[in-house]
Amino acid sequence: MLANILWSDTLPNVFWSGMPSIAEKMLRPIIVYAFLLAGLRLAGKRELAQLNPFDLVVLLTLSNTVQNAIIGNDTTVTGGVIGATTLLVINYLVVRVLHVHPRIERLVVGKRDYLIREGKIQTGHMRQEIISRAELVAAAHKQGIGSLDDVETAILESTGVITFSVKSPSPDDARHQVLLDRLDALGRQIAEVRQSR
Repeated sequence: MLANILWSDTLPNVFWSGMPSIAEKMLRPIIVYAFLLAGLRLAGKRELAQLNPFDLVVLLTLSNTVQNAIIGNDTTVTGGVIGATTLLVINYLVVRVLHVHPRIERLVVGKRDYLIREGKIQTGHMRQEIISRAELVAAAHKQGIGSLDDVETAILESTGVITFSVKSPSPDDARHQVLLDRLDALGRQIAEVRQSR
């Protein structure tokens, strides 16, 4: 009986226009949420990182594109509140489930990829993630790293953020230390010359 009511009142309106019922107002955001979650997962981690203006434009227009699918023809405050509440609740539930079940989290969120490993650029991984060398250099510069030669590892996290670890010591640090050692030696020599006078 519930299935008949749901089908006759709700499901046809989700895919065709009509005045949305409360059940439909709750079902629409769930369907769009699942679609966007799957779509962003398939699109790759770079969509989350917003590494270039094109990706940002896609994310901004994507939200506008699915807006009507979420609320339907209902532009009332109540319809918006029901849709927004449903999105918040479904997101809370998904995050809780992923937190408790790491295997499901790896499936939904994905795994991290090495873009640079042991100082060597992983061109296959960069090609797979559709990240150019210029984008990687720009991400390194944002984190205060002057050159990719200074990087020991660069990891594209499942969240879309690139984390870098520099070689220890970095070539710049090594040169800086050599200069400091030479300055210290000169300072000692000057002190010795002054004492001998």
